[in-house]
Amino acid sequence: MCPSSRGHPIPCSPGEQAWLIGEHRASGEKKYYLANLPANTDLRTLAATIKARWVCEQAHQQLKEELGLDHFEGRSWQGLHRHALMTMIAYAFLQYRRLATARRKKKNQRPTAPANSARRTSRHSRALGSTTPTAMSTLPKMDMQRAAA
Repeated sequence: MCPSSRGHPIPCSPGEQAWLIGEHRASGEKKYYLANLPANTDLRTLAATIKARWVCEQAHQQLKEELGLDHFEGRSWQGLHRHALMTMIAYAFLQYRRLATARRKKKNQRPTAPANSARRTSRHSRALGSTTPTAMSTLPKMDMQRAAA
């Protein structure tokens, strides 16, 4: 058994190495992590792996608080599976919307080009070597009075 920071043993294969990583934060708080990454893993990869766990925990917390992942009270595995699937689909949609909004805000903060400069169309961007995907254009606002007539 491998040790853990909470005192509960974690099963490990015989002879498997486990790393105990300590983090001392500027606030004085100490955090400990247990990892079984290979011995030749560089520090940057180790830190990225540890921080990736935080992102997963944050997403799980949002699923429970904002979308009701923990509200299921059914009795079947199939019902639980469907409930979890629907909350994850809703989470993916909300993340997509959040990222699109952030991208739009970032795009609006850029300095605008002079009005007389030529603009490339999306069909030419690939031919000119651009590898960045183009954002979807917003739908034009509809004049309700003209549409009613």
